[in-house]
Amino acid sequence: MVSHVFFDLDGTLTDPKPGIVGSIRYALDKLGITEQPADLDWCIGPPLDYSFRQLAPDIPPEEAIAAYRERFADVGLYENRVFDGTREMLTTVKECGATLYVATSKPHIFAQRILDHFGLSPFFAHIFGSELDGTNANKAELLAHALQMSGADPHQSLMIGDRKHDIVGAHANGIASAGVLWGYGSRCELQEAGAQCILSQIRQLSLLARRGAIRPSSL
Repeated sequence: MVSHVFFDLDGTLTDPKPGIVGSIRYALDKLGITEQPADLDWCIGPPLDYSFRQLAPDIPPEEAIAAYRERFADVGLYENRVFDGTREMLTTVKECGATLYVATSKPHIFAQRILDHFGLSPFFAHIFGSELDGTNANKAELLAHALQMSGADPHQSLMIGDRKHDIVGAHANGIASAGVLWGYGSRCELQEAGAQCILSQIRQLSLLARRGAIRPSSL
């Protein structure tokens, strides 16, 4: 039985590709890096310092992140869209009695602004994210913090996300995990990370809730 559901943000609730990719390219251009990969989809989901260590290994990641945020903070975070069916799914899961949270590696001040902008904030009891200095950007650390702050029982919790970091972070905290395929992680990535189930359509989460897999806590 699941009574506490933690949702990743990027690639799970919303599609942030234009804003993230545009802001990464802005940062790389500012840093003078002219040779850039054509495909930056792999940067959607992992912590920024990880991505910039791959893209700009000779530049301190905090310098690259600062350049990224020059664009992202005012423009990039709104270059985003809610996946079709997300509001309906969140409504169903919440009506079944579960407590919903967001658990994202994105700084919580940006996550809050995005969710407020799209009218999704009321669905969630709390929005957990990293700090601007990188604290809790690691998903395992973030979920440990979220469990402590929320008081959620890990044995009655589920982490839902589209990348391996969500799955690995859940396992590190004894939380069940579900990988989703409408974001930026592949089935192979999610399977290798140990996802306990993989969902290809958002409506499948609503079906799980209606079938009683998600319900209020028995405590």
